[in-house]
Amino acid sequence: MLHRLIEERLRTAVAAQLPEAPLASVQVRPCPEPKFGDYQANALMALAKARQMNPRRLAEAVLKDLDVTELCESVEVAGPGFLNFRLRTAAVGRAVGEAAGGAHLFYARSAAPRTVVVDFSSPNVAKPMHVGHIRSTILGDCLARVLRCLGHRVITDNHLGDWGTQFGKLLVGWKHHQDPAALATDPIGEMERLYKQVNTACERDPAMLEQARQELVKLQQGDAQNLALWREMIALSQRQFDTIYGRLGVRFDHTLGESFYNPRLPAVVQALVERGLARPSEGALVAFFETLPDLKDHPAIIQKSDGAANYTTTDLATLAYRQETWQPDEIVYVTDGRQQLHFKQLFAIFRQWRPETRLRLAHVWFGAILGEDGRPFKTRAGDTIRLADLLDEAEDRALRVVSEKSPDLPEAERREIARVVGLGALKYADLLPNRQSDYVFNWDKMLALNGNTAPYLQYAYARIRSIFRKLPDPAPGAAPATLELAAPEELRLAKHLLTFGLVLEAVAEEYRPNYLCNYLYELAGHFTGFYENCPVLKAPEPARGSRLALCALTAGVLRQGLDLLGIQTLEKM
Repeated sequence: MLHRLIEERLRTAVAAQLPEAPLASVQVRPCPEPKFGDYQANALMALAKARQMNPRRLAEAVLKDLDVTELCESVEVAGPGFLNFRLRTAAVGRAVGEAAGGAHLFYARSAAPRTVVVDFSSPNVAKPMHVGHIRSTILGDCLARVLRCLGHRVITDNHLGDWGTQFGKLLVGWKHHQDPAALATDPIGEMERLYKQVNTACERDPAMLEQARQELVKLQQGDAQNLALWREMIALSQRQFDTIYGRLGVRFDHTLGESFYNPRLPAVVQALVERGLARPSEGALVAFFETLPDLKDHPAIIQKSDGAANYTTTDLATLAYRQETWQPDEIVYVTDGRQQLHFKQLFAIFRQWRPETRLRLAHVWFGAILGEDGRPFKTRAGDTIRLADLLDEAEDRALRVVSEKSPDLPEAERREIARVVGLGALKYADLLPNRQSDYVFNWDKMLALNGNTAPYLQYAYARIRSIFRKLPDPAPGAAPATLELAAPEELRLAKHLLTFGLVLEAVAEEYRPNYLCNYLYELAGHFTGFYENCPVLKAPEPARGSRLALCALTAGVLRQGLDLLGIQTLEKM
């Protein structure tokens, strides 16, 4: 890739001036202002400051040792010590020609792949997946896809909520209030009903609460009947999860729930006590953070006064297991923003418990989904929206749009288009905003064929594919080794294609799929400008071959980019 060549030459020039400098910090990135150039490097300012040097003089000295003549028509020192690079059109043509010849699709697999565990989705057993699960599921899946694409070893783990006090209440309900017919037709709905019924009774009747507690104790002590019922609850729930994940195209390498770590909890508590990281306080065992200002007033309970563990204990056991079993370089947790304090505490305890570890821990948190009224997105009755119902509605609404625009298509084809478009629209609307922002859910906007939406990008891809269906038979031969980029729209599109890999790396490093969404939207816009101003099929050779290659590469990047977002494409729309 072109920016890599420039970066390598720049690092060589920096090493000639500063032999001891850390060259990994010397990077070439797209210029924020295209009028100043195509790429920019700003690392020289930090290198100069660390050595009490004048950054502009260092930049000028580096420039004298820098040879990128065949790649750049100009390299300029700007501001306090930036280097701005303007590419030669011929160099862009060669780089895009390499991609057209199949050498790459503007990204490279990492030269130093790392092992990354991605923890996401994490629904609770015996409860329906609801709209609140969609952000974690879609965001986590996207990050896993991008990391895999870049060559990293990715391990996805769905940490199910399959243990805890709710099962005592569920067991009471299952044994005494179960409706077998309802359980057969809608097992999740029936388990949800049973839990609500017994939970309400427990709030009113201490005897019922004690009965639920006894059922839980029996489960924890390995009672055969309660274990069998508990396993049936998990199996019924897993069927619901698998159906929804199948519709979303999401898969997991492991599904290790909270119960898996239960046998490990006593050893975790003992280790923390022995290291002095947890000490008695009001009958409980508590971790304090006297040396950490932001956590000083937020101690974490490791073991409750009744001897029970909690989320912190289980998550510490989970973290230790993942480290010991998979030896990851990084663990990423994808949850909503309300859990920020929990993960700060968790990471702080783990760092003190295992100070020798170099494991990178990241809490990738996100905001809420809001309704048009600015409040959390719910049904008109105020109930939480089931995820399955949301997926159904996405497909139904998309089917109405498809049937209106293409009534002559066979019903099966219209339904398949609606499935791809509806689910794609839902995912894209969730990934497009800055993940830390709340966003307002709006069906009309997300299903629109114009604007920054999945249907717009899917349509852009289908429109490009239609160009190739119009080609005469036989189709043209191989793309030229160097593309002709005479028109400004051709050059603009080609330069944008060159930055695809940099965008993917930024998504992986900062856990922000919105970078990819915006890149693809801009790509579709550049293609529209190119297609409206540069005839393709009617152009003479060699322009025709170059333009067909640009069309094919744009379609390839759109398809790859949407796939990394978990969104399918269609050959026709």
